[in-house]
Amino acid sequence: MALQCTKSAGHWRVVVWDEEGFQGRWYKFTAECPSVLDLGFKTVRSLKVLSGAWVGFEHTGFQGQQYVLERGDYPCWDAWSGNTAYPTERLTSFRPVACRNHRDSRLTIFEQENFLGRKGKLSDDYPSLQAMGSFHVQSGIWVCSQFPGYRGFQYVLESDHHSGDYKRFWEWGSHAQTFQVQSVCRIQQ
Repeated sequence: MALQCTKSAGHWRVVVWDEEGFQGRWYKFTAECPSVLDLGFKTVRSLKVLSGAWVGFEHTGFQGQQYVLERGDYPCWDAWSGNTAYPTERLTSFRPVACRNHRDSRLTIFEQENFLGRKGKLSDDYPSLQAMGSFHVQSGIWVCSQFPGYRGFQYVLESDHHSGDYKRFWEWGSHAQTFQVQSVCRIQQ
């Protein structure tokens, strides 16, 4: 399950609508949007990712549950949240995923928080892992999922955030409720 993104920062494009089925008011973005509320939207009800990989967030300010949005059509909320254990109908902020060369994506996983316990080094996608508690992203961008098979909460971990260090589960995202991650995949070019 390798996710794709564009090479150039100027090539991200997403169109969002305030009603399901690509109806109602719409707005086209080529850069991050910290709040669709500022546009008069209550939430995004449908969207089309025209290019690039994006991360959508449940709450404004890039907070709450995270959803990785690849190129394609999302006619209603369950199209982007249907694979999670905790689907939500809200999507109120989003940003493009800043991609670099991911041919050498590397991630060190640790069994416990604070880089303790057994560790392993990954450079490929893993649909099933023993529960992990902390991560160091040496290169690339990784999507970690709460359960095997890329299910449950999603957490986007980037090498250029937190210096690539994610020692505690609350550093994975504002919605993190558990230190359980059991599958990981790379966002690739």
